[in-house]
Amino acid sequence: MLSRFTEKAYSLGFAAIGFSRPARPPHMDDFLRRLREGRHGDMAWLERNLDVREDPRRLLSGCRTIISLARPYPSQKPATPEGLTVSRYARPDAEDYHVELKRLCGELGKFIQQAFPDSRSRTCVDSAPILERDIAYAAGLGFIGKNSMLIIPGIGSGVFLAEILTTADIPFPAASPLESLCGDCTRCMDACPTGALEAPYLVDASKCLSYLTIEWKGKVDEKTAEKMGDCFLGCDRCQEACPLNPADDSTCVALPSAREFFLMDEQAFMKRFGRTALSRPGLAKIRSNLMAMGRTAFTQIELR
Repeated sequence: MLSRFTEKAYSLGFAAIGFSRPARPPHMDDFLRRLREGRHGDMAWLERNLDVREDPRRLLSGCRTIISLARPYPSQKPATPEGLTVSRYARPDAEDYHVELKRLCGELGKFIQQAFPDSRSRTCVDSAPILERDIAYAAGLGFIGKNSMLIIPGIGSGVFLAEILTTADIPFPAASPLESLCGDCTRCMDACPTGALEAPYLVDASKCLSYLTIEWKGKVDEKTAEKMGDCFLGCDRCQEACPLNPADDSTCVALPSAREFFLMDEQAFMKRFGRTALSRPGLAKIRSNLMAMGRTAFTQIELR
């Protein structure tokens, strides 16, 4: 069953698959310490459901197996005609990865149901209170890099993660967490424009450009905007600097111009991007970021 399941996962575009038993995540204490120190910014939801984060079985009663899956996202950065970019994961011409991965995992869920008719399964994609990278690490998919990303040898860190929790008692060989391959390298830390990587494996999310340009509800200040470069949504610098990631600085024009973001209304934005990753920050946040960068002539427009 295991080999057939793995073949099915690969056929759906997943590049790495691992299995683990539900248990307390290996780096849970580090996560709790970062919360106590306030390194999570305004992301208050990270403080909730800590009992669930400590024990994934609370997400699915009777859970016996966790399947960790990784699917690479495109290496090219989406760009506007004038060369402004967004993070590689934020594909403006494809459906939101949450929706896509849940659909693909649904196919794998059917496979599990056929093999274990009485089983129940639940898919998690970057939304449930679960430490995805840590669980993938426990499943042997990769190691945690100094930038806190999960790095899969031969693939890198540019992947979407998903988990299938199931009551099926799937037999699998025990996996050993991989040792870090970072060595003495500090390229990711050196490349971080805001100093968010304060020490190896220690990230202050409140300083991270991905947090400030996507999750944070406030407006990016001028000093921070100077560090954004040409990217107005997210940041890939620490991953781009990592020698374990494929080198690719190419872009593809998949976004409207900065001017068009100010000419479209909310309805037009949602019609075009409502099913993509751009819907999370929303039109107002995108406009605010562009204005902070000074990359548009529409600096006097009042954002709604």
